[in-house]
Amino acid sequence: MCQSGDLRRPISNSERKVPIDVREADADIPVVSLSDGVVTLRPWSKADAGFMAEAFVDPSIRRYNGPHDRLGRPAPPLSIEDAEAIIDEFASSWRAFIAAAPPSGVAFAITDATSGGLVGCCGVDDWSPADVAQFGYWIGPGARGRGYATRAVVLLTRWLFELGAARAFLTVEADNEASAVVARRAGFVHEGTMRAHSVWQGERIDVMWFAALPLEWAMRGPHEPA
Repeated sequence: MCQSGDLRRPISNSERKVPIDVREADADIPVVSLSDGVVTLRPWSKADAGFMAEAFVDPSIRRYNGPHDRLGRPAPPLSIEDAEAIIDEFASSWRAFIAAAPPSGVAFAITDATSGGLVGCCGVDDWSPADVAQFGYWIGPGARGRGYATRAVVLLTRWLFELGAARAFLTVEADNEASAVVARRAGFVHEGTMRAHSVWQGERIDVMWFAALPLEWAMRGPHEPA
């Protein structure tokens, strides 16, 4: 939904290269917060269920981020109870991560750093045994066009590299130009296109593949370790 995955190799505490701000909040969900002063990423809370349910009424989110059946037909919009169940799954993934499991399935709520208002979601779909991280993102319809997605992708990518990811990648359906623009602005390289890799309403869709490596990532600061 805003990400899930199945990882096998655990990350030990000694491997983590970034301090984690952890406290108990909202039914013991650990808090890991990332911010650049404009955008803040934090774990989802049960109080956010209304925003998530409302966001998944939006046609673009249902098209590019919601679950589909094998013919590409979208699932019904989320109820509040559905959103709460998804947030519970996110919380379980965060608790596993804090206990030294890989960050598979962890998801951040994207918020405005000044107002604290919710604007979207980003999270880790998968972390492979070879330390390759896949992630995704979406922005609610009322917050698009303000640069939130690009900032969130930069924050998340930096965090993944600090955790030891050797490669970070994301996929974008070929007709989702807005998301492709975000990937490029965040320093990701278009590596190729997987033809007819997805399906929407019975029509096969090409999917673009974007990736970044820590040594060459354009958004890496001059003082960050390679």
